[in-house]
Amino acid sequence: MATSFTAPKLLPRLSSPFAEIFPFSSHTQHPFSFPRHHHRFQLQQQRRRLGFVVRAESENGSEPCGTTMTSHYRRGSGGVRASRFAANSGASVAVCFHFLLFLPRPPAALAEQPNHDWSTLMANKNAELQRLTGIYKNILGNAGVTLIEGRGKILDPHTVDVDGKLYTARHILISVGGRPFIPDIPGSEYVIDSDAALDLPSKPQKIAIVGGGYIALEFAGIFNDQGFVGEQMSLRGIKFHIEESPQAIVKSADSSLSLKTKKGTIEGFSHIMFATGRRPNTKNLGLESVGVKMNRNGAIEVDEYSRTTVPSIWAVGDVTDRINLTPVALMEGGALAKTIFQNEPTKPDYSSAVPSAVFSQPPIGQVGLTEEQDFTGYKEYGNIDVYTANFRPLKATLSGLPDRVFMKLIVCVKTNKVLGLHMCGEDSAEITQGFAVAIKAGLTKADFDATVGIHPTSAEEFVTMRTPTRKIRQGPESEGKTGLEAKAAAGV
Repeated sequence: MATSFTAPKLLPRLSSPFAEIFPFSSHTQHPFSFPRHHHRFQLQQQRRRLGFVVRAESENGSEPCGTTMTSHYRRGSGGVRASRFAANSGASVAVCFHFLLFLPRPPAALAEQPNHDWSTLMANKNAELQRLTGIYKNILGNAGVTLIEGRGKILDPHTVDVDGKLYTARHILISVGGRPFIPDIPGSEYVIDSDAALDLPSKPQKIAIVGGGYIALEFAGIFNDQGFVGEQMSLRGIKFHIEESPQAIVKSADSSLSLKTKKGTIEGFSHIMFATGRRPNTKNLGLESVGVKMNRNGAIEVDEYSRTTVPSIWAVGDVTDRINLTPVALMEGGALAKTIFQNEPTKPDYSSAVPSAVFSQPPIGQVGLTEEQDFTGYKEYGNIDVYTANFRPLKATLSGLPDRVFMKLIVCVKTNKVLGLHMCGEDSAEITQGFAVAIKAGLTKADFDATVGIHPTSAEEFVTMRTPTRKIRQGPESEGKTGLEAKAAAGV
């Protein structure tokens, strides 16, 4: 299985086993891979929310509401952004919602609280949900957006039914997000998903997490107090079962759960959580009846401007299954508002410089191309030089901790342009966000080398790498080894 980097070797640390992770390859990515379609993660209540934003002339006795209509279901960052921007552009906008609740990616903060009290954690989480709900309502209200509570269904290209009341719209925007996907296997009724995981009345005694992506790693850190990616997580009691496919869950007389995989059965879990990806939340919205085309996974198909196969209906965010990240949904919502209301046709920019992070412990940050990426579609880049650094940060050396940091730069030999930047270690998300500006701007390795570092920091390593760890060549002149073989030889 391809990986972006390999966790560095560490000194052993004693810890009792608590969580076990099963990266289910059929539905999830390996913890160290960076797929094109990232799964954006937010903690949500099990209570669902659905909303629409509308504006148009009154027709057939329907109530006019606006020029845009946005639907929300569980998530809706892109819809909220589009609604606010549309209202600020002079459009009359309304949002229909059902339990409008948001909580953007708190696992990093939660996992960084060792020995946290579960009841206190849940109380704080609920308080944060209410606080953010108020903030979003105030943002929309201050922008002049009308809020309509209820469940909506699209009846035709310009009409929405909200609990029996009809609203007409010149444009309809669907921003319903996604929902957890659980494979249909025997015993699946005993598992929990990410929506239910943080509504548990007590902390799991021992949990199996099926999945190897963002959500699985982040929750492993929460349930295990703190965790480390790969080998580091193993040192803190998190055991990885690589490339095992779950076949069944069995509940014993004592209510404990066993997970049967293709390699055997593991017993004694109090909970089993599936983090096996998400599917677009497009059921029961009336999309098929009005002619909105969807793919086999239920994702809405859109053009470069986020318009669906029905000219008056648009879609942004995870429901389109493009790049499933909250900031990308915000970008799409902003671009949509410009296209429709500011007479400024704007395409969302899905260039290779979209940064992302996994908030595990330590976190992972990345932006741009990976070493293992298929470069057949990037022939203009040609040969690649890979620069890496693997070290113990000063904080670890002074405290005696075995923590390490791993960094990587992907550089085009022909242009000297930095095509990708990757980091695993403390503060990697913050550091990656800063360097993402440089990657987006097309800075070269020479620009990195000419930049003065801040000492002592981990980030300065990115501007002090001088010698390639390995060279990847597209032709027979390839120097050294490539791929996993090259990594093994380099000791990373």
